[in-house]
Amino acid sequence: VDVKPGDPEAHYNLGVVLKSAGRPDDAAASYRRAVQLKPDCAEAHSNLGNALKELGRLEEAIASYRRAIKISPDSADTYISLGIALNGLGQLEDAAASYRRAAEIKPDSALAHYNLGNALNRQGQLDEAIASYKKAIGIKPDFAEAHNNLGTVLKEQGRFDAAAASYLK
Repeated sequence: VDVKPGDPEAHYNLGVVLKSAGRPDDAAASYRRAVQLKPDCAEAHSNLGNALKELGRLEEAIASYRRAIKISPDSADTYISLGIALNGLGQLEDAAASYRRAAEIKPDSALAHYNLGNALNRQGQLDEAIASYKKAIGIKPDFAEAHNNLGTVLKEQGRFDAAAASYLK
């Protein structure tokens, strides 16, 4: 960055390292500089969103994810991150829509189905949540969190034997 301050890749890479080092404020500053220098870099917008999300600045994170999606509309990971930020603001229907889009783009994303299950569960759509958790588990059988959350929903429905089996898994 000191040698080539106008190089967006240098700022982006610095942001990656700073985020990994547990310095999300500094990472966000590097990503901001990268997107100033190269506004069409979807990865920098998405990673800026991740740093902002870590800082609890969810509305700013959402704006960054939406810019990334506008540039690269087929990024399932960005839709998942957007959903997580929306979920954090209690915007459950929008979060679910974001997870659904991620699952459309990448049907084998256990994380998309798992997070969709969480959003549906929070909305009281228990049968749909169960179906999403089961999809996640079908993709990733050792997904402990999905087994746990499936067990919780089954317990809420009074299906105690199935819940216990899911918890045991």
